[in-house]
Amino acid sequence: MEESKKSLLDESFTSAMTLTNSGVPQVPDRYVLPPSQRPALGSSKGTRDDTTLPVIDLSILHQPLLRSRAIHEINMACKEFGFFQVINHGIPSSVVKDALDAATQFFDLPLEEKMLLVSSNVHQPVRYGTSINHSTDKVHYWRDFIKHYSHPLSKWIDMWPSNPTCYKDKVGKYAEATELLHKQLIEAISESLRLEKSYLQEQTEEGSQVIAVNCYPACPEPEVTLGMPPHSDFGSLTILLQSREGLQIMDSNKNWVCVPYIEGALIVQLGDQVEVMSNGIYKSVIHRVTVNKDFKRLSFASLHSLPLHKKISPAPELIDGNNAVAYGEFSFNDFLNYISSNDDFLQERFIDTLKKSST
Repeated sequence: MEESKKSLLDESFTSAMTLTNSGVPQVPDRYVLPPSQRPALGSSKGTRDDTTLPVIDLSILHQPLLRSRAIHEINMACKEFGFFQVINHGIPSSVVKDALDAATQFFDLPLEEKMLLVSSNVHQPVRYGTSINHSTDKVHYWRDFIKHYSHPLSKWIDMWPSNPTCYKDKVGKYAEATELLHKQLIEAISESLRLEKSYLQEQTEEGSQVIAVNCYPACPEPEVTLGMPPHSDFGSLTILLQSREGLQIMDSNKNWVCVPYIEGALIVQLGDQVEVMSNGIYKSVIHRVTVNKDFKRLSFASLHSLPLHKKISPAPELIDGNNAVAYGEFSFNDFLNYISSNDDFLQERFIDTLKKSST
C-alpha cells in the first residue's frame, strides 16, 4: 500500500527546480496566487523598506557588565517584532559556508536521486518535497526542500541523505552549532521576560530540532507567486540562515517588511511556543518568502521545539490578577496532527485556535 501511494506521489511530483531548469516562460496555474495574496513586488503597496529591523551583537551576552544591555535589546525586539538578526553569534563562517555548499550539491542532484526521500507524510523524520505538501496543497509555492530531524544528532544523522557524500558532515556541524546557539538564545529570552534563565532548560535539552533546507529557484513570474505563504513557526525559536534577500516579516501595522541580507548574520524568529509561554507578551512573527526572476535563494531554517509530546502553557510567573491566562496548552505533536488533518491550515493559524476568549 505504501509503495503504491509513493508511486502515485512520484507521478504527480514536479519540483520547482525542474520547472526552472526546463525554462518555462511563466509559472503553471497551480502556482498563481489570487491577486490579494500576491507580493506586489516593486510597489510600495503593503510593503515597507524604511523600517529599521533590530540587529543584536551577541558577543555582549557573554560580558557580565554588558549582558543586561543585550537582554534589554532582545526584550525590545521580541515585543515589537518577534524577530531580530544576530551578529558575532559564535558559528564560524566556514561552518556556514560548508552547509550552504552541501545544500547546493543536494539540490543539484538528479531528481530521481532526491525522489528516494520524497514523502507527503509530515511525521516522516527525513522528507524531500516541493511547495509545502505537494499532495494536498491547493495553491503551490515555488520552493523545494529537504527536512530532517537533527537533535540529538546521533539518533537521526544515519537517516539523512548519503548523497552528496559531504552532506552529513557539513550539515551536521551546522546543526550542532545552531542547537548550541538556540540554548543560549532561549536562556536570554527567558531572562528578558524576568523568568529564571533556566526556565526552559530541561525541555530544551530533550527537545526537537528540525532542519529545513529550502531552495527557491529563479522564477519567471515572481510577482504572481511566493516561495512560502504567510505563516508563523510552531516551535520555540527558528534560527534562519539565508544566502540572499527574500524573507519578509509582518509588522504590527500589517505591513510587509523586507529583511535585509547581512553578511555573516543569522535571523532569529520567535515561534508559537514562546508566544504561549510568554502569555502573549511576545508574539510569534508572521513571515513569508518572495522569489526572484534572476537568482536562486537557499535558506536553512533550524526549527527548535520542546519535546514532541511536551505541553507548553503560559508561565505561571506571568499570570496575575491583571493578566489572565490567554492561551490553552499545546505540544509539537498537536501541531503536526493539526496540519496533517486540516487541508486549510494556512487559512487559520494554529496558534489562533489556542487563544482564549477575553469575555
